[in-house]
Amino acid sequence: MSRKRWIGGSILLLIFILTLLKGKSLYVTIQSQLKKRETTASVQQRLAEKVATNLQPHLNKIGLQQLPDRLIIVGLKQEQLLEVYAAVKGEMKRLKVYPFTAMSGKLGPKLQEGDKQIPEGIYQIEYLNPNSAYYLSLKVNYPNSFDQKKAQLDNRSQLGGDIFIHGKAVTIGCIPIGDEAIEEVFTLGAHAYAQGIKVILSPQDFRKVPEFPEIDGISWEKELYQVIARELDQLPTEDYLL
Repeated sequence: MSRKRWIGGSILLLIFILTLLKGKSLYVTIQSQLKKRETTASVQQRLAEKVATNLQPHLNKIGLQQLPDRLIIVGLKQEQLLEVYAAVKGEMKRLKVYPFTAMSGKLGPKLQEGDKQIPEGIYQIEYLNPNSAYYLSLKVNYPNSFDQKKAQLDNRSQLGGDIFIHGKAVTIGCIPIGDEAIEEVFTLGAHAYAQGIKVILSPQDFRKVPEFPEIDGISWEKELYQVIARELDQLPTEDYLL
């Protein structure tokens, strides 16, 4: 018997035994885990028609007929909104805004693992995960060099990580926007990924509320918020469609 057939037979035997012991629900759970894993390309193909239909009015409004090649994503913690900006003839225009479906932590940057904070700063999308536990997700490259520099200054370690924009409605330091919304953001991100996707995570919209919040436990929040405010000032604030 070949090794591959032996492994396959062993898996089927294990499922059969566990089904007898635990019932049908466990069988369904194991069976779902054994299904073929998706790729970014397969997700794009699966969602292409649906996402195109949903986004077309928003694309038309800013003068695009197709998905944009360059994106900037903005996460606003106080407002609990995720904004997506698209490049149109060299100018960034706000394409769509998605409400957070859950929130954790408070205003202020992420400082250590387990503090439940959404990071604050200027980041990039590191990769896309088509097999996320939260349906689909985009990985934010926290901690960045600024985070690491300030951690060294403060003598902090264990900064944490695994910060994602994802689906569902649960979070511990990430940004969830629900399944339908993440389908659109994932598809947009997959299309624009090769160009690099900037992510601006801010405690609030400094274009509308310019006062910087004071954060307990650190002395460098003004430096951080000046950087974020300059980035936000380069983006428009015109009305948008939800």
